[in-house]
Amino acid sequence: MIVTYVFVFLFLLLVGYLIYLNVVKREEINSNVYNTKQDTRTDTVIRGSIVTEEGVVLAVTNVDENGNETRYYPYSNVFAHVIGYANNGKAGLEAIANKDLLSSHSSLLSQLNNESGNDKSQGDTVVVTLNPTLQQAAYNALGSYKGAVVVLEPGSGKILAMVSKPDFNPNTISEEWQSMVTNESNSALLNRATQGLYPPGSTFKILTTLAYLRENNGNYENFFFDCTGTLTEENVTITCYNQSVHGREDLKSAFAHSCNTAFSHIGLDLDCGQFKKLAERFLFNTSLPTQFPHSESVFKLNRDSSYGEIMTTSIGQGDTLVTPLHMALITSAVANGGVLMKPYCVARVENSDGDTVSETKPSIYGKMMTPEEAGVLTEFMKETVTSGTAVELSYSGYSAAGKTGSAEYDSGGVTGTHSWFVGFSNVDDPDIVVAVIAEDGGTGSQTAVPIARAIFDAYYY
Repeated sequence: MIVTYVFVFLFLLLVGYLIYLNVVKREEINSNVYNTKQDTRTDTVIRGSIVTEEGVVLAVTNVDENGNETRYYPYSNVFAHVIGYANNGKAGLEAIANKDLLSSHSSLLSQLNNESGNDKSQGDTVVVTLNPTLQQAAYNALGSYKGAVVVLEPGSGKILAMVSKPDFNPNTISEEWQSMVTNESNSALLNRATQGLYPPGSTFKILTTLAYLRENNGNYENFFFDCTGTLTEENVTITCYNQSVHGREDLKSAFAHSCNTAFSHIGLDLDCGQFKKLAERFLFNTSLPTQFPHSESVFKLNRDSSYGEIMTTSIGQGDTLVTPLHMALITSAVANGGVLMKPYCVARVENSDGDTVSETKPSIYGKMMTPEEAGVLTEFMKETVTSGTAVELSYSGYSAAGKTGSAEYDSGGVTGTHSWFVGFSNVDDPDIVVAVIAEDGGTGSQTAVPIARAIFDAYYY
């Protein structure tokens, strides 16, 4: 009798699991990039196009008079990582939207006519949020630097631009495939915007500041620190960049001048357990709400951490690592009054007649901070532009707020400094968020800020 009950239980469990797969997980499984079943549709469907909301074509399948199909990318390298490729496997939006591109929601009459004539049906069109002007500006501004740029619309979560370098030409990827996969130093296939892990440097002071505000009930006016250029605790010494001496500072000026010693001092007074909870609330050590393949950002500080670990973590160094997309999301939450919108790139899917098949609605991921906290951080980021390390942005016809970062690294004895900037424009009613990382670019002021300015300028002018 027991054996019968066990058998029945296992049978019901199996039935339940099959129902779960076919109902709950159906769409996820169907759209998974490893699901090769999708590609069987190429026998009956011409792969659909990828276009912008303004109708600019980013990927299209050309068919010659003999019926031979060629996937063509008009912008070549510019959209390489975000659009991806559909030969030698698939990546980027070509992988994420593969199911839609190989589905046809043409009229029934059209599909019947195609079938009777042994012709293929036209696949659906994927309409994306990407802005070619901003994408080109970001691509040009990043220049020869390895690194990445992400541009978001904070109020909706739309991804407007995503650039990663080194890049590749998806039109010739089949011919260049072998050389790219064997060139480990270049890693051209890696989307650094979503998969590149970097020490955040002083951009992380946004979260250190928020941790301080929360432990002090939002009261920061009484904070003062005398910066002598160095701070030593036990056997660990923290220095301000280029051994600068900032003198007596309040919290706003320490943030604007990116004073390492002030923020290391703040870190020593923080509750490490609460600091870790805050970081993990802001998506460290977990997945980001995006369909793009991505790396998880890392935050290791805990209650048993040493003074050195606390001091370096508080200024975005130590073991802390982050992706550019992640920093863009953190900045978006500040710009959007504390509310983080889920990032998305596919606006809608249309059939060959232009009728909407599906549509993405902006949605809230979570309320990451109070409007008051976001307001304080915004004021500090405005001060960074007005009188601090991002002052170059103050000489423009638009308002901006931001935070620079100079992230030092040591990889196998090779040392250098990555250049960071995160920020947003039109501060009172933010338009766009920009995150920039330029590998070995030096200070944030030196390289990342001019790159960000070129993108802001392209948006407004």
